[in-house]
Parts: sequence; structure tokens; C-alpha cells
Amino acid sequence: MSALIIFGGISLMRMGVSQLPDVDFPVLGVSLNLPGAAPAVMETDVVDVVEGTIMTIQGVRTISSSSRQGSANITIEFDMARDIDTALQEVQAKLQQAQRHLPDDLEPPTISKTNPEDQAIIYLTLNSSRHSRKELMLYARDRLQDKLATVPGVGNLDMGGFVDPSMRIWVSGEKLNDRQLTVNDIINTIQNEHVELPGGIIEAGDREYNVRTLGEATSPEEFSSLRMNTRGGGPNYRPIKLGDVARIEDGLADIRRISRANGRLSVSIGVIKQRGSNAVEVARGVRKRVAELARQLPPGMNLTVAVDTTIFIENNVRELKLTLFLAAILTGLVCWGFLGGWSSTLNVLLAIPTSVIGSFTVLYFAGFTLNTFTLLGLSLAIGIVVDDAIMML
Repeated sequence: MSALIIFGGISLMRMGVSQLPDVDFPVLGVSLNLPGAAPAVMETDVVDVVEGTIMTIQGVRTISSSSRQGSANITIEFDMARDIDTALQEVQAKLQQAQRHLPDDLEPPTISKTNPEDQAIIYLTLNSSRHSRKELMLYARDRLQDKLATVPGVGNLDMGGFVDPSMRIWVSGEKLNDRQLTVNDIINTIQNEHVELPGGIIEAGDREYNVRTLGEATSPEEFSSLRMNTRGGGPNYRPIKLGDVARIEDGLADIRRISRANGRLSVSIGVIKQRGSNAVEVARGVRKRVAELARQLPPGMNLTVAVDTTIFIENNVRELKLTLFLAAILTGLVCWGFLGGWSSTLNVLLAIPTSVIGSFTVLYFAGFTLNTFTLLGLSLAIGIVVDDAIMML
């Protein structure tokens, strides 16, 4: 009995804590992107072709899709008996077969498994009253992302409202017409001139030198100096630069989503834990890291915890543990009331923790987490024991 309780207690402390069991649901999501395509085009030229190919896979239960400007998502639900890893491989094979019927500009499809455990357990917000939108994005990407990703148990970070820094080129149609140029000339100039090609090696006697060609532009001024194609020649020939027909600025990519906290522009950071890890412990580690980072923030920036779902999980698990304890006490009182002896009652009180705590050893090595369903099952088991004891007495 002591061995069962000791090893069960060790397993209980090592088990992960989650709200729901860690289950691989047979659901796959396919993300398709065709920049610039209208929703109707995505539906007819992309989604219909992919759905027709996926329908031939064995075990498909339902398929649902949604199309929007430049992108589409397809959700595939399989039978519960279907192995999700095997189904994922078959979906990948079917997408490769359908590739010749899809538009050439379609980006490579992304396939992902859907699981409730892959949702963020805690959300952070970063906002500032002194810094610009770009400075906020750069600080979140270059300073916060790596430090939060190294917290033990963190699997991924979801950056809500984040916009990548980008070099913006504002083209003047009049200047292009004056020089007999088109937008394609600007695109070709960037593709040909804004590139760093391998320089090779120069041999000089018994020495070798690695050569690097600095061909990439790193500032708006360098972008403005990129040379474009010209029309004609002659003594008055002057190379046309990109800055002669366009205005270049260091800004952000197209803003199609924003995040606000307390009415202020912000970057939300959703922390997704690793599969099977302790959600409560991961959230505690994140809150501790946030407290450390808050002391290092530039003046005017604020990093706070906006939503913490593990508080509900922790309270729920605590209440269920209390229910288990009260159920064990109630069982002992019932047995003492009917049997009228402490020796029989003591046997019952020792048998309950032996069976309940000892069961955590099996749950731990089976790969289960300590969640509401596990504790509810143990509570129901004790309740059945109480009913059986009352019926026998």
C-alpha cells in the first residue's frame, strides 16, 4: 500500500495539468493562398479542385471550406477510427496529384492537425504611448519573441496584430510615362538588382579570399539608387534610377488586422504550450518571464497579461481535488456510522488513497494528463464505492 501511494504521488506530481484530455482528433485543415484572387476565383479554381480530389480518400466524414480574398481554408473531418497521421500523408499525396490542375501562382498548401490543446493558454499585450507602430512591431519580433519562446513548455507563439516591416515603393504613373517605363520594369529592377549573388573565391599565390558581393539594398536611399532600364541612348544618356520614378519609404506591410488593448494599439502574443506539458506550470513560467521583461522595457512600453485561461483550469482542478478528498471522508463516515468500529473504518480510509493515488501511476505511464475528465472519473468511482458500501450495509 505504501509503494502504491508513493509511486502514485510521484506520478501525480509529474503529470501535466490541462483542461481537456490530450486527444488527436481526426480533423485536418488545409490552408490555400493565391495572392490577389477574388473569393469566387478561389472557390472555382482552387477549392473545388482540392475538394474533389480529397473526397476520394477513405474515411472522410465531412468537408467544409471558406473562401476569401486571396486565401481559402478547407476542414476535413475523418471517422474516429481513422489514424490521423496516415490520413495526413494521404491528403499530402492527393494535393500533389491535383497540383497540375491548380493555378501556377498558388502558394504551397499548408496542412495542419486540429486539436483543442493547440490553442493559446495565455495572451499578452504589448503597447506603447511613445513609440510608433513600426518600433512596436520590431521590439515584439526582435526582443520579446525569442525570450518568451525559451520558457520551458512553450511550443509556439501566435503574434496577433503583428505586421512585418517592409520597404514601401510608391510609384508615380506620370514619371513612368515620361520615361516610357512600366511597373514591370520596376519589378524586374528589384528582382535583378536587389540580390546578393555568390562571389566565389579569389586565389592569390598560396592564399584564398572569399568574395562577397553586397548587392542587397538595406535602406530607402540605397533602393532609390537602383538603376533601371532606359529607353534610347546618345550623348545625353543618363541612367534612370528607381528614385526618379518612385518614392521609397521604410514602413510596414499591408495592415489587414489590428490588435487593441484598452483602446490602444498593441501587439497580442498568444502562448501555445507543448503537447502533454503542464499548462499551469507553463503559465506560471510565462508570468515570471513577463515580470522580468517588464523591468527591461523602454520607457513608455507596457507588457501585461491580458487573458490567462489556466486560472480557470487551476481552480477547476483544485475544486475537483477537494471533491475527491471530501468523497473519501464521506465514505469513511458512512462506514463508521454503519459498522461502528474504527478498525473497519481505517481499512476503508487506507484503501481509498491506495486505489485512487495508485491509479495515477497507470495514468502517468499511459500518457494521460491531469484534467477535469480524469478527476471526474475518479470522483464518480469513489461515489460508486460509497453507494456500494451503503447498499451492502
